[in-house]
Amino acid sequence: MDVTQVPLKQFKGKKKNIKMNNKMQKKKKTPQGENGNVSDVEVVETKPVLTPLEPMLPPTFSLSEIKNKQRRHQMFMKLKQDKRKQKMQMKKTRKKEREALGDKAPPKEVPKTIENQRVYDETTVDPDDEEVAFDEGTDEFSSYFNKLTNPKVLITTSDRPRGRTVRFCEQLATVIPDAHVYYRRGLALKRVIPQCVSRGFTYLMVINEDRKIPNGLVLCHLPDGPTAHFKVSSVRLRKEMKRRGKEPTEHTPEVILNNFSTRLGHGIGRMFAALFPHDPQFVGRQVATFHNQRDFVFFRFHRYIFKNEKRVGIQELGPRFTLKLRSLQKGTFDSKFGEYEWVLKRHEVDACRRKFVL
Repeated sequence: MDVTQVPLKQFKGKKKNIKMNNKMQKKKKTPQGENGNVSDVEVVETKPVLTPLEPMLPPTFSLSEIKNKQRRHQMFMKLKQDKRKQKMQMKKTRKKEREALGDKAPPKEVPKTIENQRVYDETTVDPDDEEVAFDEGTDEFSSYFNKLTNPKVLITTSDRPRGRTVRFCEQLATVIPDAHVYYRRGLALKRVIPQCVSRGFTYLMVINEDRKIPNGLVLCHLPDGPTAHFKVSSVRLRKEMKRRGKEPTEHTPEVILNNFSTRLGHGIGRMFAALFPHDPQFVGRQVATFHNQRDFVFFRFHRYIFKNEKRVGIQELGPRFTLKLRSLQKGTFDSKFGEYEWVLKRHEVDACRRKFVL
């Protein structure tokens, strides 16, 4: 009987489940003698075959795994500083390459922002549109832009105002020329408006507050409206500002209206412009800015100086605040029977982040 024909059961010993590929590979030779019997059995033991392992990578490291709060903050600030250095180095390298290429340099890449990806609005104002020019010549502010009337503003508050709201009104009166602050003393706005019209006021400005903080502004153009209601946020008075300048002078400031592009925004911008006299005094070097960005109107008040032909230095005088339009009403203030031209609807405005109304 040949060895190769012997069943595997006869070779079972102490070691069971012999795996030829993983543990030990045995090679058996069976030379035959003269009588055909097995003379010798030579067992050759070979080393196991090892398969190459995958490269072992270090485990991923995260700053959130650091338990010590101070150490975690230091590592985060260091990582942030290193990223900033790399960014600045890449910026300098690209600048040198552009200077070396000269006119052959590729155009600069414009980063994508919410502003330049804005959804087109059909009511965007065209300066050369005849219909827009006709509306501007016949609206409620036409007499102001034709220099027939001068603005006169009455600033008041809600009932029983707190100290912060009172100081905010007083500082607004120093920014807007010919503005007067009166305390309301519990009078309804429907009774205040006829008194303002009889005394020659062109605007009624009401500052509302909540929890001792100014949070609302009602701007009513007299005598025929319109009336705009704004949400006020991020109010900072002059004492709360760093590196503020001296108190503003009595000069009539310049007015900058930025990024009011739609028909609604164009009307709101004209309403802001009519708060200030049409003839600014450039000697005072003061400028009031209403900057619209993503339907938030940022107000800033600066003093500027020309250092040379290319450089201009500015110094903020304050106060500063942010406005968010809530509604625009035709005519003067009427909370019950007023006709609204536009009302903020959150489910429509927040449906698309790239769609703006101003």
